Amino acid sequence: MFARRLIVIALAAAAVPVLAQPKPAQVQASSEIAFVTKQMGVPVEGKFGKFTAQIVLDPKKPETGNVSFSIDTGSARFGSAELDSEVPKPAWLNVAKFPQATFQSTAVKAAGPGKFEVAGKLSIKGAAQNVVVPVQVTQAGPTSTATGTFTIKRLEFKVGEGEWADTSMVANDIQIRFKLALTGLGAL
Repeated sequence: MFARRLIVIALAAAAVPVLAQPKPAQVQASSEIAFVTKQMGVPVEGKFGKFTAQIVLDPKKPETGNVSFSIDTGSARFGSAELDSEVPKPAWLNVAKFPQATFQSTAVKAAGPGKFEVAGKLSIKGAAQNVVVPVQVTQAGPTSTATGTFTIKRLEFKVGEGEWADTSMVANDIQIRFKLALTGLGAL
């Protein structure tokens, strides 16, 4: 009797369909994450050279999506030897102690045709803040391009501590811009 129950349970379990998990989109090498700050009122742009992303998004069911990023903070570059040598220091990104900045989505929702709002937690230098990132997705053949811009307050993430906390020298606002070339994202 016990053996029959096990067989029935095993057959019932085998009959339950297994839902395939969507595969993450592939992020192409041409993708970039840039940032713009103002130093004494003058815009200064930089880029992160290394990051990884896991993006699962069905544009027809965005609420099932999941987005995560890990950014190598030591890859931040302004293109100026002087600035590039300052960024890894403890007052700024403290790369030795915090080699990664991360983002993990908590919700994805549609915001219009090809537009999405990705809410989540952004962690930089050991400080975490909730952010909402507007994303526009366009498609050309098999490649989707996700773009967006959002602003963070650097002091909320302890970026620019000590004498650099003075926002008259370096603005508190940092604009984050991204352009991600993706393959394997669902059709719009």
